[in-house]
Amino acid sequence: MNTKNEQHKDLIEWRREKILLLSSQGYTQRDIADKIKVSIGTVNKDLSFLRQQARDNIKKYVDEKIPEEYEKCLTGISTILKASWNIANNTTDTREKIQALYLAKECYSQKLDLLTNSNVINDSMRFIEKSKENLSNKKEVIVQKGDIQGSSKINNEVRESQYNQTF
Repeated sequence: MNTKNEQHKDLIEWRREKILLLSSQGYTQRDIADKIKVSIGTVNKDLSFLRQQARDNIKKYVDEKIPEEYEKCLTGISTILKASWNIANNTTDTREKIQALYLAKECYSQKLDLLTNSNVINDSMRFIEKSKENLSNKKEVIVQKGDIQGSSKINNEVRESQYNQTF
């Protein structure tokens, strides 16, 4: 049996889902407020919450999912490469050997592309440089103010502002 608190959370979640849906369909905040019978302030607050939630999801995706998938791709390509070389070295069938060698060539090409993809590398380098710049600027302000206790909070703010600037 749901408690009142759980019911309240369910209603808020339903409202936010409805606001997101209507917003994605191009409705204005005023239209959304009229449709679901809440104030424009509530719609605005929920849209702000949803934007923050989207930022958090993107951060998590960038921090966790992309590196994991990247490693999986490299590992998979390496496994296929090894198997294709085993086939090429152990077969007597010329066609099979040529196909295995062609697959090995494709694996090398894919691996090289993943490792040298200039867009990924450039974006990563830009992100790292911006992070370092902002971190050093924030630390400089801390030292000037003599506020050493606020440094970890500012480090977190720098990281968050970097994600916001990137996305």
